[in-house]
Amino acid sequence: MTHTEIVSFIWDVANLIRDSFKRGKYQDVILPLTVLRRLDCVLAPTKEKVLARKAELRGLGLEDMDAQLKKAAGFAFYNTSRYDFERLLGDAPALAANLRNYIVGFSDEMREVIERFDFDNTISKLDESQLLYQVVERFGTLDLHPDVVDNATMGTIFEELIRKFNEALDENPGEHFTPRDVVHLMVELMLAGDEEELSRVGTVRSVYDPCCGSGGMLMIAKQRILKGREENGELLRPPINREADIHLFGQEVNPETWAVSRSDFFMKDPEGHDAKRIAFGSTLSNDRHAGQHFDYLIANPPYGKDWKRDKDAVKAEHERGAAGRFGPGLPRISDGQTLFLLHMLARARPPGEGGTRIAIIMNGSPLFTGDAGSGESEIRRHILENDLLEALIALPEQLFYNTGIGTYIWLLTNRKAPERAGKVQLIDATAFWSPLKKSLGDKRREIPPEKAADIFALHRGFEDDETRTVSKDGDDDAMTVSRIFPMTRFGFRRITVERPLKLNFQGSEERIARLDGQTAFANLARSRKRGEAGEREKAEGEALQASIRTALGTMPSTLYKDRDTFGAELDAVMERAEIKLRIPVRKAALRALSERDETAEVCRDARGEPEPDPRLRDTERVPLPDGDDPADDEGVPESVREFFEREVKPHASDAWIDTTKRDRHDGEVGLVGYEINFNRYFYRFKPPRPLEEIEADIGSIGADIVKMLREVAHIPYGSES
Repeated sequence: MTHTEIVSFIWDVANLIRDSFKRGKYQDVILPLTVLRRLDCVLAPTKEKVLARKAELRGLGLEDMDAQLKKAAGFAFYNTSRYDFERLLGDAPALAANLRNYIVGFSDEMREVIERFDFDNTISKLDESQLLYQVVERFGTLDLHPDVVDNATMGTIFEELIRKFNEALDENPGEHFTPRDVVHLMVELMLAGDEEELSRVGTVRSVYDPCCGSGGMLMIAKQRILKGREENGELLRPPINREADIHLFGQEVNPETWAVSRSDFFMKDPEGHDAKRIAFGSTLSNDRHAGQHFDYLIANPPYGKDWKRDKDAVKAEHERGAAGRFGPGLPRISDGQTLFLLHMLARARPPGEGGTRIAIIMNGSPLFTGDAGSGESEIRRHILENDLLEALIALPEQLFYNTGIGTYIWLLTNRKAPERAGKVQLIDATAFWSPLKKSLGDKRREIPPEKAADIFALHRGFEDDETRTVSKDGDDDAMTVSRIFPMTRFGFRRITVERPLKLNFQGSEERIARLDGQTAFANLARSRKRGEAGEREKAEGEALQASIRTALGTMPSTLYKDRDTFGAELDAVMERAEIKLRIPVRKAALRALSERDETAEVCRDARGEPEPDPRLRDTERVPLPDGDDPADDEGVPESVREFFEREVKPHASDAWIDTTKRDRHDGEVGLVGYEINFNRYFYRFKPPRPLEEIEADIGSIGADIVKMLREVAHIPYGSES
């Protein structure tokens, strides 16, 4: 049976349980029984040997039998129950009790895996629904022994099942595993340039995935080094070093997925070392590999998933600055992708100890979300200013099983090759795909090996403006697919540009009426007191309001264009009326009686400086220069001053730069930000069709419409009607 046939066979269990289990609960039955059947098949050849060894050791009075029973089983786990699937089905009336006995018979570490499925409750429900025997019998007919279904195929089966469960639950698009074609590409890019080092005798390397799911990325990375890449029995890429010692590490927050991953790793490694390093829990709030550093890191974090449950722990680490994982910045609470990126950077091996290479795939949000000073921008700034980003690869859409969004592979390293220092390579691989013969959910495309090899060649070649003939929008054309930029190209300094406040003033009836909309004036007739005291205070306030209106009504109808002159007149009017205006009420009166007027005098503060007009306030993004950018005495960088004089002053001669808005890192005027607008660097202008062609099309469509109308109205052709 192919893996697709096995998945269909297992998924068909849904037909048995659909009346008793909701669609979203199918996984509670199917996943644990798939794992149990796989374990049963794996342990079958040594089952009797383990039972005999247990009896022998018990006869010798030995209590700690764990090591001996593992040796007898040939794996880092075993089962001491007398039951297996065949014996379970031989005693149908006691199946529920015997199945529980069978599960309890697993060694501690594997029993912990089964318990993560919360399978005991499922057994009870299946038994109550009189479905337990039918379901177990169906799984009992399936041979999942590694000689029949190898480990790679079994991993694909688990991932296919998880995909189906996610579709049934209508999960968040970020909740998905990574298709194998994408993983193979990520692994090749992650290992790029290290082939010679990895080929050396005695090579020991570690690979870590902080959100490892079912463990596919880790296992493919290990297989690539030790066995190469095979597809349909054909060796596409030779192994790098069959004798290398590759240690895998991971963490997963979903209990069922963790259980699948851990059980699968136990079966792939007789010693169980890798399996024991697959930790359970939230990486963001409970880092189970704290203090460790790794040679390679690879991940596909959930897209657009909030980090509310981890908020307190994450913020606490952020406040520790460089001592914590999240010191550079925090993204918005609705999307935690870049938190995983920061975590991976914190787990990188220092350059002095050999350094690290990282491959992480994310959607477009981390490239540009957040303006200067935001958490996302500060994270990008940390990565770029520390020269950690080696390359960004834009992938085709419709690659994933339950989302069609565009994605990007980020390649990062703290040991760049000298020719890449200070530079970032962008690769547009959006057209490097082939259609699937049959869609799998939202996955309608794949990156076949030959196109993956071309992407890898583009990265290895490191050439600017390199082109490929690609099909896009129905046309075959030579297009630029590789660009190389200095890291400063993605940076900018956001400055605040102010213009002066200019107002005219008049004590007209219309403007006096605006006073009622001013909070300070309206508050005169309000009281927090209750009863008679409150009513009395309100009445006094209303009387004061009336007096103010009356006094303002005595002002001349002159249109004042200088605030100080009008203010003096206002004070004189109030003094004659024996009204003492409190400062908030005086300001309210000035606001109500004013209107913006470009011909008026500039309003100035107590120091004689121009007051800014909030409505005319604007911000400008000044690109960061590639070289030095000295600042003047006011802290304004040279590039900012030149930009302001060239782009702003000719259009607004009275404008100035707000020098109080300064960057928190360098202290200079303007907030530094970074964003990578990927499409901008590969934009290609496509001229519109000639006007004559458009007119011809419109004429043709018009003629067709007339023809159809004549047919509907039964008007003969040639008639003038």
